[in-house]
Amino acid sequence: MNRVAVLSAGSWGTTFAMVLADAGNQVVVHARRIEVVDAINSRHENEAYLPGIALPTSLRATTDAREAVAGADYLVVSIPAQSLRDNLIAWTPLIGKNTVVVSLMKGIETDTGLRMSEVISNVTGIPADRVAVVSGPNLAREIASRQPAASVIACRDEGVAKALQDACVTPYFRPYTNTDVVGCELGGAVKNVIALAIGLAAGMGLGDNARALLMTRGLAETARLGAALGADPLTFSGLAGVGDLIATCMSPLSRNRTFGEHLGRGMTVDEATTATKQTAEGVKSSASILALAHHHRVEMPLTEVVVAVINGTLSVEEAARQLMNRAPKPERT
Repeated sequence: MNRVAVLSAGSWGTTFAMVLADAGNQVVVHARRIEVVDAINSRHENEAYLPGIALPTSLRATTDAREAVAGADYLVVSIPAQSLRDNLIAWTPLIGKNTVVVSLMKGIETDTGLRMSEVISNVTGIPADRVAVVSGPNLAREIASRQPAASVIACRDEGVAKALQDACVTPYFRPYTNTDVVGCELGGAVKNVIALAIGLAAGMGLGDNARALLMTRGLAETARLGAALGADPLTFSGLAGVGDLIATCMSPLSRNRTFGEHLGRGMTVDEATTATKQTAEGVKSSASILALAHHHRVEMPLTEVVVAVINGTLSVEEAARQLMNRAPKPERT
């Protein structure tokens, strides 16, 4: 039996902790709020993020990060991407020398342009072959309801990916392995930006043709950036690429799509943030992704327009016109 620590108790962190517990692991969740800990331990429910979902009775929670991490074979991190570095600085002394760190986060760090696995290695000094990422079409509420889902576990060390795969397979959760960490992380980060664009289109009342256009061209942007960074192009046709893109762009459960819809209906960024309630990673990561693209001289017009809308330098209507007025070109360039 593996001992697993999950830092934090948000919707996806709690859901993946549930998956791990259902798979037979000993799982401890770290939460900052005592009321969340009490609810998980006494009522086996995270009422703040997953109301109505029955959690395994074996799943335990604590407010003490040291207690959660002690002796962990796997340390799963699921916090907002832009807060990862500061939290890791505090958590690094707690991590065991053989612990595998698992990232559930889908973002690019502001200022540095680092992927989440790179931030983990950069801060903790843990080598890349002990850092894994989980990515794919993983809408937390559906998985928490134990509906069928699949995901990709990526690690440079294929043996580490396979061991984690064995540790989290359940009748409703099917994990696949991959060694293309770059592609899996880029797919997860950029699809949030595309989902914002899809939300903008939906909020404006545009139809399925427009959404298909944005998804397809957005995937092309992801693949171009991936090629520049050395990703395997096949990754983007799999679960961590097009699979995650479809789920995030089409589901009303998607935070990024929902955020985009609020903007498309005329809300400001601050109003959309309040209305969405939970973190929409694409909002802050979009500028980091665009900066990364500029650094590698990769053209990402859709991402550029989303960043301009979020920054307030382009209206939603102007954004649509700007994309449609671009010069025609071959589909494959």
